[in-house]
Order: sequence, then C-alpha cells, then structure tokens
Amino acid sequence: MPGSDLGKAVCIITGASKGFGRSLALQLGGLLQAGSVLVLAARSGDRLLELSGELSGELAGVEVRCVTADLARREGIEETVRVAREAAPKDIDHLLLINNAGSLGDISRNAVSFTDPSEVDAYLSMNVSSALSLTASVLGAFPRRPGLRRSVVNISSLCALQPYRSWVLYCTGKAARHMMFRVLAEEEPDVRVLNYAPGPLDTDMQTQARSLTGDAQVRQSFSDMHSKGGLLSCSQSGAKLAQLLLEDQYQSGAQIDYYDI
Repeated sequence: MPGSDLGKAVCIITGASKGFGRSLALQLGGLLQAGSVLVLAARSGDRLLELSGELSGELAGVEVRCVTADLARREGIEETVRVAREAAPKDIDHLLLINNAGSLGDISRNAVSFTDPSEVDAYLSMNVSSALSLTASVLGAFPRRPGLRRSVVNISSLCALQPYRSWVLYCTGKAARHMMFRVLAEEEPDVRVLNYAPGPLDTDMQTQARSLTGDAQVRQSFSDMHSKGGLLSCSQSGAKLAQLLLEDQYQSGAQIDYYDI
C-alpha cells in the first residue's frame, strides 16, 4: 500500500526559487510529517524568502530553511549540507534530496561552435559536477543507519536519451546526470535513486526554448507544443513525482517519464 506521507524527513530541493523546484517545495512540503525540515537551495535569495513566507502559512510543524548558494562552488555545497545537518532532528526516518537545479546553456549554436573548453566546463560544473558533489556530500552527512530511508531524485529529461540539434550542452548534461545516478544506484543499493523526467513544463525554460533555440525545426516544434496546449503545469508533473515517492515501487536508478505513469 502506498504511504500517505513522506515521513519525518529532511527534504532538500535545489533550484527551489522558481519553476518546477518551487512547485515541488509546495507539493512535497505538504507531505512531510511534523518535525520535518525542508531545505530550499537556490541562487536567488529574494525568491527563496518569498517562497518561505508562503510555505510558513501552509505547513504545520515543518521547519523551512533557505540557503542562497551557488552549487557549482564548493562553498555553496558545504553551506547547504551544513544547514541541513544542523536543522535535522536526530530521529528523522527519511532523507530526500531532489536534484532539480539546472540551466539550458547556450541553445542558439551547434556543437561545432563550442571550441572553448572553459565555456563547456562552466556549463558542466553548474549542471553535472554540482549534482554529483552535492549528492555525495549529503549522503556522507546522513550515512546509512537502521530505520533511515535515503532517497535521491534527479530531475531528468527526454534530452537525457534523445538528441536535439543546437542543444548539445543541455542534452550532454542531462545524459551525464542520467548515467551518474544509475551508477549511484548500482554502488549504493540501500539508496533509492530515481531519474524523473517531468515532461514539457510551462516554465521560463520553455519560453527560452521557443525563442532562443538555434535550429529552426526544433524551435518550431517547441512553439507548436505551446500553441497546441501540449505543455504541462508544474503542479501536474509534481503530483506524479509525489505519487512515485509515496508508492516507492520504482526500480532504483530507473528513468521514469511523466507519461510512463
């Protein structure tokens, strides 16, 4: 039988200040038991504070902690982990990390234009290295013990599996993260690992895709999706992720798309 809540948890959500991350904070926060801690990390401190104020009026007995941090930097990861560890009660029964933070990168150019390694490295640092280092640091801060369920979610994409012209950075980053978390699932069998592809969301990122994509055919496909009502709301997709986490029946390391459920 699926659970009715996510337990007494420390739940960490990255990229929580807007879009899907913000929606997940509102949805998953309501599934945490009293005494839980919700840690929201993002680079925009003002938006985090606004979200925290909204949550404080809705969540009973859940402490909300905001961390303004650049997770591409070691200090940002260390601060996020420090806040989570210091706020966590000793009797939590669930650690839940949602790796949501990410960026499109430059989607106006084809692969052959990326001749500067530092440009590519900067993108991968923000979108790949940070997710691995944060996950490793969080799992180290909350080690395996009897009675503690540990769950790690990677917000993935169809782009992890399917190439899109002029999206070389984004597709590469998503593919790398997909495999990274599959390896984690193999290495750490006690950790519940999920690659969740939320589907085409009606967010700022989709707006950028419709206006900035360099390949005309790909750009038109995003425009058609928008004009024909093919985009999902963040809350629609978030509800499917919540369902997966509550049921806890997925194969660890699997990639599950919104449309698979």
